[in-house]
Amino acid sequence: MNENDTILLLRECDSGLKMAISSLDEVLDVIKNKHFKNQCIESKNKHQTLKKEIDQLLKENNIKEKEPSLMAKSMSWLKMNFKIQMNEDDQTIASLLFEGCSMGIESLFKYLHQYDHADTKIKKLTYDLIEIEKELSDKIQNYL
Repeated sequence: MNENDTILLLRECDSGLKMAISSLDEVLDVIKNKHFKNQCIESKNKHQTLKKEIDQLLKENNIKEKEPSLMAKSMSWLKMNFKIQMNEDDQTIASLLFEGCSMGIESLFKYLHQYDHADTKIKKLTYDLIEIEKELSDKIQNYL
């Protein structure tokens, strides 16, 4: 275990969870299909549960949270709002969320390899987050 890798991976998971929760919050009020909306709410709850666990680890280890980059947050917000304004339907929202899940999964695997010497507990949390993202992307394929 490498303490620095552990801290960096934990902070990346924290940042990714914030982005995911924020993205889901952005679209929940716009989703028309009740089943689709419930799947997104369920996913948001899973993200929030994992976020609480990561927050506790950050607090216990006196580690500062990592905010998503302002550029990434701004670009995500602009893209989502622009596309939704152009076409406010569930297919557009599903496409945006699917793309976000794919980018999140890709980033998390990159960080797992980059911080290879992180604590196994943090690696497991990272895999848990990947599974939440995969599960959401699988569920929303029906709305693409």
